[in-house]
Amino acid sequence: MRARKIVGFILALLMMVPFLASPVAGEWSEDTWLENIIGPERLENGDEFGCHGYEGASISEDIWIIDECKKYLMKGTNASRWGAPPISFGVPGQIIDQYTASQLISSGFLIVGDSLEEAPEGLILAKRNGASLEKGVADKSLIESADEDSLTSIYWRARIDDLRVREDKDFMSWLEEQDIWFTTWGEWNMHQISSENTSVTTDGSELYSVSESSDLWQVPGTSLILFDSEISGVFNSGGEPFPVISPYTKKLESGWREVEGGILLTQSPGTTITIKLNEYPESVSIQPVTTFNGLRNAVTIVGHHTTNLFHWSSDFQESPLTFTWLIERPSEEEIDWTLPIIAVATLIAVPVAVKRAIESDSSDN
Repeated sequence: MRARKIVGFILALLMMVPFLASPVAGEWSEDTWLENIIGPERLENGDEFGCHGYEGASISEDIWIIDECKKYLMKGTNASRWGAPPISFGVPGQIIDQYTASQLISSGFLIVGDSLEEAPEGLILAKRNGASLEKGVADKSLIESADEDSLTSIYWRARIDDLRVREDKDFMSWLEEQDIWFTTWGEWNMHQISSENTSVTTDGSELYSVSESSDLWQVPGTSLILFDSEISGVFNSGGEPFPVISPYTKKLESGWREVEGGILLTQSPGTTITIKLNEYPESVSIQPVTTFNGLRNAVTIVGHHTTNLFHWSSDFQESPLTFTWLIERPSEEEIDWTLPIIAVATLIAVPVAVKRAIESDSSDN
């Protein structure tokens, strides 16, 4: 009888070992979804990949993480369809010290967000101002009340530890139907820079729109060019017709669209577009346009702490919304070997204990 009790106790102990042995954080692993199917699909959708550091580590304490996160990201994917290096970095907290800011700038980052009170000199601030995509937290009123020519950033995080966060599907469906530019942190800001770096010259009945070249991403900029003459045609530098943009287009692309008194022209940096008119214009003017295609404002969804692109994006494969994914290199779980060693020792001891228990029972009888 006593032998059976001892054996039962040992077996129960062995069954408990796997539950007691909890993983501990060690080195960092890789998210292979970045370079496999999902990463390329998200780029094609117009998404952006920025950096968020290394899981479980702080950039203010380990400054090397900034540059290493950039290398990790570029190893797996381009940051955007407009350029390879990442330019957006998710900074935790409301304050960033000047030393960390200087390291971000030297590593090629341009945009920081999204809870910071202000951006240090040399960096552009992207603020969280659109609540969350989480079910029960999403807020339509923040989109409806957004200022004209403004960017609304909506927070999204798919997992918090082992808890899966559910998105608000009704809010998503509503958002997809709005006349809003679907963009990203980097695309929004680089579009504005390109728009401001475009000028127009006149030669008889022809206008030449010249966009300065860019050392960063090749994001097109939009200009409103006004003149008092009918359009004969719009052509690229090779003399081919420049594409016409539909008024219903919500994602950035190069092309032109006729509007009252002129055209909206969206062109890539380093290009010259020719606008041929039917007669000499008496007046010509150009204005940079903040929001693409005459849309009122813009929106992006910002995926924070994106350690697994599959988990973070799997519910949005059919959605036209664009995301700014802040990539965080995931930590690699290591096994705590203390308890497994105890388990092995217990396994070795089992036969001895059973044998002695049996012998003890036999002698008692």
